Amino acid sequence: QVQLVESGGGLVQAGGSLRLSCAASGRTFSFYYVGWFHQAPGKEREFVATISRSGGSTDYADSVKGRFTISRDNDKNTAYLQMNSLKPEDTGVYYCAAGMVHGIGSYKYDYWGQGTQVTVSS
Repeated sequence: QVQLVESGGGLVQAGGSLRLSCAASGRTFSFYYVGWFHQAPGKEREFVATISRSGGSTDYADSVKGRFTISRDNDKNTAYLQMNSLKPEDTGVYYCAAGMVHGIGSYKYDYWGQGTQVTVSS
């Protein structure tokens, strides 16, 4: 089992940047694919980005391509989501998740953090 704790959320103006962190504990972090998901107010949770176990492969939702970058440091048991050129529609709770299978569906991830709030003002 692995425990995940997100941090780095906050309030930022449109066009600004934030870096989210996802700290893992428990089983070996490098065993897991990591994904980031976004839940806007009143909407379902949606895929943002995912990264392979080694960090060599990434995938992004079309809405964030060119603006967000997912990365990981297995030595630090931490994954990151660098968010640039933020838009008001990026507002919501961001969750990191870990799973043994690659994919963009939330059902592929077994472990979830509690989420961190991101608010982008216009």
